[in-house]
Amino acid sequence: MTANPQIEPRPRIYDGDGDMLMEADRQANRLIIMPSGDPRKACAERYRIRIQWGQYLLADMMSRRYRTLVCGVNHVDNSHGIISTLAELLPTSQWDNKSITNYAKKYAEVSPDKVLVLKYDMDAVNVFALLRPMNREVYTIDDLRTGFTKIAEMTESRWDRMPCASVSFLGGKSNKLADKDGNEPSFEKVLTTMHDAGYRGDVYPSVRMWELAPTGVFATYPFPDSLKVMRSGGF
Repeated sequence: MTANPQIEPRPRIYDGDGDMLMEADRQANRLIIMPSGDPRKACAERYRIRIQWGQYLLADMMSRRYRTLVCGVNHVDNSHGIISTLAELLPTSQWDNKSITNYAKKYAEVSPDKVLVLKYDMDAVNVFALLRPMNREVYTIDDLRTGFTKIAEMTESRWDRMPCASVSFLGGKSNKLADKDGNEPSFEKVLTTMHDAGYRGDVYPSVRMWELAPTGVFATYPFPDSLKVMRSGGF
């Protein structure tokens, strides 16, 4: 007679009846995070972008989890941008919306067609801001590629500027991103562009992406090969 194999108990997340009470319905803002890769394997090479699902970028900046923030800036008005919000929140920052915008305008007037990376020293945080070209109302994917190529050069070899986090440039109010058809690109397109440019920091999705269930999401990029197989019709 063979003994029954021992069945491991189902892991519990919450104390008491919390697991049952926290079962999300379809009305709740929720995500389904899919595992990828082998957690037992690791290497020293930084080849992935971490996606910070469910985290608050401003709160993480204020608590000094990052030394550098990557975001957008324009020469007209940044009052609705994260750069001005962060400047107001940081107690030792001497920047505000007016000075941030005037600084951007000075460089935009000199190079109206170029994507520049402007540095804003806010004491506790360094902000590397992609300056939107003066003659465009939105960023393009090419703008993002050009900017993050420079961002990678400015951060990947400078450990004093790491860790680094970036906005996704999606769902923006002051600085929007559009594809060649004028539509907002997919998050995957943004991640591919950042990764191909050499960026390996963290990325914060837009808050609206917290409502994506039942579509599964991954916590790192590049995504697993299984996604490519499924898109090609395989299993």
